[in-house]
This record gives sequence, C-alpha cells and structure tokens, in this order.
Amino acid sequence: MKAIISTKYGSPDVLELKEVEKPIPQDNEVLVRVVATTVNRTDCATLRAKPFFMRIVTGIFKPKKSILGSEFSGKIEAVGEYVSSFKVGDRVFGINEDSFGSHAQYLTILENEALTTIPENIRYEQAAASTEGVFYAYNFINKVDIKKGKKVLVNGATGAIGSAAVQLLKYFGANVTAVCGTENIELVKSLGANNVIDYKKVDFTKAGKQYNYIFDTVGKSSFFKCKHILEPGGAYISSDLGYMAQNIFLPLITPMLKSMIGNKKVVFPTPTDCKGSLLLIKKLIEEGKFQTVIDREYPLEQIVDAYRYVEKGHKKGNVVITMG
Repeated sequence: MKAIISTKYGSPDVLELKEVEKPIPQDNEVLVRVVATTVNRTDCATLRAKPFFMRIVTGIFKPKKSILGSEFSGKIEAVGEYVSSFKVGDRVFGINEDSFGSHAQYLTILENEALTTIPENIRYEQAAASTEGVFYAYNFINKVDIKKGKKVLVNGATGAIGSAAVQLLKYFGANVTAVCGTENIELVKSLGANNVIDYKKVDFTKAGKQYNYIFDTVGKSSFFKCKHILEPGGAYISSDLGYMAQNIFLPLITPMLKSMIGNKKVVFPTPTDCKGSLLLIKKLIEEGKFQTVIDREYPLEQIVDAYRYVEKGHKKGNVVITMG
C-alpha cells in the first residue's frame, strides 16, 4: 500500500511517499481502506516534535510512529475473528489519536476504539473532517459547566476546534461570541454565533464585555490578557501550552489566588472520552445540527503542500487528504 512516511523529525520536506506492507488486523481489530484523512495541527506538531518534551511520548531521537494522521474515513476491508460490531463493507469514520496511521491507504484499529459508521447524509471527506476538532472542542466544554445562556467567547472560531466549539456551544445553549477575521464573519454566523468580533478591527480583550468562559482554540492569547474580561468564577481554556507551558501550571496556581483575581481560573483541557465525542458528532450530523468546515482538499501525493498550508496557521476548518 501507499503511505506517507516520516523516519525523522523536521519540516514537511522529510515526508516521503512509499510502498509499505498492508497491515493485518488482529482478532479484535478491523482493517479500514482509507478514503479520506486530514492534516491538522497535531500532525504538524508531531512531525516537528514541538514542543521538544513531546519526544518523551513520540520518540526521543526519531519518531516511534512513522505514519502520521489521526482522522480518517473509509470502508472496512476485513475484520478480526472476535469482531462483532462491524462487518466488511461498512462505511466508517473515526480518530486514531494514540497510534496515528491514517496517512496511508489502509489502517487497523480496535473495534472498541473511536470508530463508528458514517451517517448516510455526508461524504467520506466530510466524515474524516468531523472528528479531531470536535474531540478537542468537546473537551473544552466538558471541563466547565455550560448552561443555557452562559456567555462564552471563542477565539479562533474558524479553525477545526473553533468551528466545532461554536456549534457545540450553541447545541448546549450557550451565548457565543466568535472572534475571527473580516473574511470569515459570514461563516461563523452560519455556524450559529450570536455575536462576532473582527480581530482585524477590534482587540476582543479591549471590547468592554465580560464572559463566563473564554475558549482560546488557537492558543494565541493568554489568561493574563483575558482575566479582566472574565466574570467572577470564570475560566480561561486554551488549546496551546502557552508561554513557558504556563497553561499546565496555572490551573494549579489560580485557585490559590482566588481572592486576588476574583475566583477566576485556568483550566487545562486534558482530552478524554474520544469515543463519546465521536458518537455525539455522529448524532448531530444525523440531526442536521453540525456543519463540517473544509478549507482545502489535496490528493495523498500532495500531502507536503497540505502540511505547509496548515503550518501557516490560517486554515478555515479542516484540510482534507483524499486517497483517490
């Protein structure tokens, strides 16, 4: 099978298209013929091993996993002896967050992992682009108490996480203010944002409004810049570790400073329940309550260009890779 291989850390130039052996499913695994996958921020960070300490997990000197890619959609080609949830021919989509492997024509995954059948009303490309952003957005939301009418600001509302966060927040009844560029205002309105701030014209931290929660889905702000626009008891959550990894340590520190900063805190969105987020998004897609945002599509042979585009940091929603 064809696969994109990275045997060392570095820029997208280290990626190579190679012929490798097709995997064989174990007794409790399925073999998926991949139809579509994506390139996302996680792929880019893993390729470059940034921040450096992530090598503790990904491999100190070289990548433990030579095939990247976490999101995928495709068709089941074979099933292991003990598999009962899926059958050959099923259209499926999922996320292989720990073992990667979707930047290839085939992958194997345990049947009880984050894998489910594709809703009838979407294409393979849409399905592949409906997992990782939702997974991380859902883990912003389930870390706080989202009730109807809660005021939430989403910084970076047009990225994969941001566009998913806007829609999930609306589903849970929040009042959403989306921060985006001028060219994306109509897009975020179509996703359900109650209010929009154009960051090219207005600094949202100086707009004079306060929020219960601030979701920085692109990691381009900080708690210290945002704490004055948080209401008492409010929380700041970022998708990024922040300067000197401060967003890992501030959740431990801010509770001790509640009398000084008005009981405002930082929450780190440790990702959990990957399967739960996948089943939720499947439900919302089937009900017509979720819109997958796709910026560009590239064939597998042009995946280096896709990585370069994603690394620019300006994509709208998702960048899809098709297998042809």
